[in-house]
Amino acid sequence: MVSTNTWTEVDEYYASKLQKPDPIMEAVLRENSEAGLPAIDVSPNQGKFLSLLAQLKGAKNILEIGTLGGYSTIWLARALPEDGRLVTLEFSEKHAMVAAQNIRNAGVDKKVEIRVGAALDTLPSLEGTFDFIFIDADKQNNANYLKWALQLAQPGAVIITDNVVRGGRVIDKNSEDESVQGVRTFAEMLSQEDRIDSTVIQTVGSKGYDGFVLGIVKK
Repeated sequence: MVSTNTWTEVDEYYASKLQKPDPIMEAVLRENSEAGLPAIDVSPNQGKFLSLLAQLKGAKNILEIGTLGGYSTIWLARALPEDGRLVTLEFSEKHAMVAAQNIRNAGVDKKVEIRVGAALDTLPSLEGTFDFIFIDADKQNNANYLKWALQLAQPGAVIITDNVVRGGRVIDKNSEDESVQGVRTFAEMLSQEDRIDSTVIQTVGSKGYDGFVLGIVKK
């Protein structure tokens, strides 16, 4: 069986081959660590994956639910045209402050608006629609976030949800882990929702064994 060390080494190999050195993104991760933020950002390869998906979509209006220190925010903002906008929602004032500084240092602050507070409180205040939505917050509320995402999405919008495999624990219907049960509720909702066509991508790498759900809102 291939070890998690191999997953990490393969991640690092492809990052070295397919990405140029990026002092800004390296500084973001360093600032997040020094500020004591949890090390739960997407990996560099996953960040690039999100950025490429946003570019493929031609995204102009992005919604991110869960900012943390702004690492994925910056990857997504880089994919936007000059007149694009990204609204990112963050529960923690501390995390939002760290993210705001990182976003300024990355030079994308003119495209990004951070809204602080519980996402289920700030989502109703959003204006307009979005063509790309990234859900990466507390997993217990994934189904609620999906409901809002579908309300705020333009026809044809891309919706990506992170951490949906939970190291394989998602298949344990008796799990006492609230995050696992939140993902299972989210998956059950997707199975009955006819407004979105979706699939799962299982991933391994420096972030362990997990995955994304990728969906496209029907036109």
